[in-house]
Amino acid sequence: MSAAQGVIELPDRIWATVRRWAVSWWRIVYLGAVVLVLMLSPSSYNRGMRWRLARHMYLETAPILIGHTLLAALLSLVITRIVVVTAQSYGLSRYALEMVIRVLVLELIPLTAALFVAMRATIPNGTKLALMQQSGHFDTLRAHGADPIRVELLPRVVAGVYASVTLAALSCVVALVMAYVGVYGLSTAGLPLYTRMFGHVFTPQITFIFAFKTVFFSLAIALIPMAEGLYTDAKASSNGVPKNLDSELGGLARMFAVLLLIEAASLVGNYY
Repeated sequence: MSAAQGVIELPDRIWATVRRWAVSWWRIVYLGAVVLVLMLSPSSYNRGMRWRLARHMYLETAPILIGHTLLAALLSLVITRIVVVTAQSYGLSRYALEMVIRVLVLELIPLTAALFVAMRATIPNGTKLALMQQSGHFDTLRAHGADPIRVELLPRVVAGVYASVTLAALSCVVALVMAYVGVYGLSTAGLPLYTRMFGHVFTPQITFIFAFKTVFFSLAIALIPMAEGLYTDAKASSNGVPKNLDSELGGLARMFAVLLLIEAASLVGNYY
């Protein structure tokens, strides 16, 4: 009887899962549209909001800037050395540096910067939004005539996008310098060949796809954790941590799925 009952309940479970999945994605899309409208609205940049935006942009970027830059420099040197030594062993030295730039700058650095900002800034900010909502802070803002999305969520989303783009841009410059040093040392003799090869790699199409990928990586890691925090179940355990761990894990899964889709789309655009 229990087996038959389980078979009967299976369609209901599937429907509940599909409905929950669809609602979660709809909330992300809807919140993204709301944030886009607020970002384009002049009223979002009054004196108080400008101060909040500047404060969050500094807090989300400055503490992790040095650490990620050092990590990018170390990663660049290690990968450059591995690729150059391997290429030399197969007699493909002239392709080594171009391979380093394609793999490191075009693919790894933007993804690494986005994940670094997500783990250090946007995911914790999503949790803070959930705790604010659970503690009644959003109700207090509404009682005073303020919009919680404009006051608390928008600065965090903008700061997450800014931090991810800034780290990616700075890390790409560091990676290019480290790649040159790893191949040519401190000599300037290789600059003409290096700049020619750089121009060969960064064609207008590749540059556009690279910028597209970096911006959309930033939007994904900034928006999805905020959506999960904003729509988190208000029930909480005794220590103040939301109970719906399943929702948080689902948010991480959705974020990684979006990053994977963006990366796949960029690979198709770059190499097909």
